[in-house]
Amino acid sequence: MRDGPPPTTAGHNVSLAERAFRIRRNALRMAEVQGQGYIAQALGVADVLAVSYFHALRYRPGEPRWEGRDRFLLSIGHYAIALYAALIEAGIVPEQELETYGSDNSRLPMSGMASYTPGMEMSGGSLGLGLGIAVGMGLALKRKGSDARVYNLMSDGELNEGPTWEAAMSAGHWKLDNITCLVDVNRMQADGVSTGVLNFEPLEDKWRAFGWHVQRVDGNSIAALIEAFDTARSLAEPRPRVIICDTKMAKGVPFLEAREKSHFLRVEPHEWAEAVAALEAGRMA
Repeated sequence: MRDGPPPTTAGHNVSLAERAFRIRRNALRMAEVQGQGYIAQALGVADVLAVSYFHALRYRPGEPRWEGRDRFLLSIGHYAIALYAALIEAGIVPEQELETYGSDNSRLPMSGMASYTPGMEMSGGSLGLGLGIAVGMGLALKRKGSDARVYNLMSDGELNEGPTWEAAMSAGHWKLDNITCLVDVNRMQADGVSTGVLNFEPLEDKWRAFGWHVQRVDGNSIAALIEAFDTARSLAEPRPRVIICDTKMAKGVPFLEAREKSHFLRVEPHEWAEAVAALEAGRMA
């Protein structure tokens, strides 16, 4: 049970760096079941998820629909493997289900489905919907007098979507200070480099223009993420918060980091053990 913001060590004296390592390892183990997947995104965003679930979020692992919980929305449905890895580490999904990833009748489908998975707040597939749902949730929580917060994780590719900016404008208008948007800027989407598909810079200026409090951090630095989450929570200004997280695709596995086409990775059977070994080596460094 975590009825308040979890401490940095999140119970059993486990560091956030170790949590991030385990999230990455869980994601690799799931992807190996299928031999492919959105593994580069999962490895890249693991630090953001570790700080979210083991430092910032208020939730009860055994009671995922607890009314007082903070809501974590995965707007990017194809990142589901990353969120499952975090939900397993958090004890919301049993670890033994990891081997069922993407299989028939699994509670862990390849794209996020709220009706299947404990702790999954929204179904994802079409991009650009999460922030609009977050606005609706934020308004509802305000009207109910709840102090619960809404966190929305989205991709830089979703910055191409009109609904994202409609929602950003709405959140600013309603001064929804219970919403924190996390933008994973890994600069890659299905059609290529994100800024080459549609340039979104200068990103900080755009969010400020919509009335948001803006922070931009190294999304693979746990210390920077802790500071940003704490600032977002403690800020007295009545406006929504956005943390722009610059991350590296396939972070922690150098030979995958080097791959030019990393949006959807196909990994050779012998490479899975090599990837885990690379993670282990980084953990010990």
